[in-house]
Amino acid sequence: MIHIAPSILSADFARLGEEVRAVSAAGADMIHVDVMDGHFVPNLTIGPAVIAALRPHTTLPLDVHLMISNPEAHIESYAKAGADRITVHAEATHHLDRLVAQIHASGKKAGVSLCPATPPDVLEYILHTTDLVLVMTVNPGFGGQAFLPSQLPKITRIREMIARTGRDILLQVDGGITPTTAPQVFKAGANVLVAGSAIFHGGASAYASNIAELKKVYV
Repeated sequence: MIHIAPSILSADFARLGEEVRAVSAAGADMIHVDVMDGHFVPNLTIGPAVIAALRPHTTLPLDVHLMISNPEAHIESYAKAGADRITVHAEATHHLDRLVAQIHASGKKAGVSLCPATPPDVLEYILHTTDLVLVMTVNPGFGGQAFLPSQLPKITRIREMIARTGRDILLQVDGGITPTTAPQVFKAGANVLVAGSAIFHGGASAYASNIAELKKVYV
């Protein structure tokens, strides 16, 4: 089964509540929230207060992707704000196992994200507790970037690693996802597609057809 996670990074920030309600009604499976700190990545986006403000606008899971330095200091804030899943970057911490345990202790599901240059081997000793793996198919920091085909073998390798655990771990892909690239990442083994500009265009009346177009990979 394929899950679609619209990234609100491409939404109209002046109307975020309306945008979240619109994609929720249009068939989204979760809402992807990109948090950037201007340090781990060069862009700066939103924090816990915005997530808390969005929480009443949808019953879908809030899938919060922390692209920040020192994530250990902020897990509790995002958990309290209403995140359902918190994904951290393996590159952002020296103690990934401890950080995943911290997310679980906050009562949330834990994800681990890998930048394009990070090999899948870093997941070997963490998959037994991870709920989601996020493969970045662009270099994180900005929306609207071109898909990196070099990441397709990595997705396949991670799908094989997940299969060996016997656990139901989501394999998410984020970056340059379009109706053209979605079938490629699905074939490689992904089952959650994060998409921004491919969904948030044409106005709210187009969101359902945009999501349906991405879901065609599963038909």
